[in-house]
Amino acid sequence: MNIIDIIMSAGKASVDVALYTLIPIMVVMLFIMKYLEVKGLLDFVVRHATPLLKPFGITGLAFFAMIQLNFVSFAAPLAALAIMEKRGTSDRHMAATLAMLFAMGQASTFYPLIPAGLHWSTALIVSICGGVLAAAATYHLFGRKLSDAALLNEDEAVTHQESKIGLIGIINSAGSDAIRLAMGSLPMLIISLSVVDILKEAGGIEMLTRLLSPLLDKLHISDVYILPALTKCLAGGTAYYGVVAGLVEKGLYSAHNINASAGLLIQTFDLPGIGIFLGLSSRFPRLFRFAVPGILLGIALRATVHAILF
Repeated sequence: MNIIDIIMSAGKASVDVALYTLIPIMVVMLFIMKYLEVKGLLDFVVRHATPLLKPFGITGLAFFAMIQLNFVSFAAPLAALAIMEKRGTSDRHMAATLAMLFAMGQASTFYPLIPAGLHWSTALIVSICGGVLAAAATYHLFGRKLSDAALLNEDEAVTHQESKIGLIGIINSAGSDAIRLAMGSLPMLIISLSVVDILKEAGGIEMLTRLLSPLLDKLHISDVYILPALTKCLAGGTAYYGVVAGLVEKGLYSAHNINASAGLLIQTFDLPGIGIFLGLSSRFPRLFRFAVPGILLGIALRATVHAILF
């Protein structure tokens, strides 16, 4: 096993994700968010949505992130998180937002699986319910000791200087922010992918499969879920879809398998997802430990509902 080759391969894959996935999506989404901010629409939504969502620990901007994750892609909420960080969202609300995003499913995995038999509307509703539970549990229980005071006034209107920025200025600003944020996620992404590749080369995944098979047999759970689950945890949603698509093509993975496991396996709580999201801000890793119990609770709700329904 050549460690240097593995690291180089992981680095190349990480740069590909940053350049060809994160940056294009983030440029467009940040442009939309900044344009809405300059025009005052973002503040309007924040002011009116926050009181309604306050009991769940979800701010108006977090609501934007929820929509982006479930209807655009896993990378889309990074734009809303960037705005929240710039506006100084409190630690308590930010931890609740992180819990919500990690517990929900992402559109970039939902949509490709629809032709394979995924019940998208059910998966979407259950995803949102799981995210709301994760946010509420983190805000009111697991992160209750965190500061509830905003670092800045999140609800304040944009400044006069910002309102004078032209369209080209907004595009350039969105582009520079997208590049900075995407590059900031690279270190953790490289490390997580390196760990995955090292485990593969060392036979760790095959060993885990052999170890888990007897336990799954006792629980009457098919071992067909082992490879997709391990791939999801270690390599992320895109790799998970690739594995599932291959299994479906071979007739080894049915629509029932997809729907029954969607609540557990389609979420952003994996090594690449953690690396990308936590790389956005220096305070996110500190808040992450408060969000983890809420994340697990939200995913558990989604997994239970899918298991019962399908």
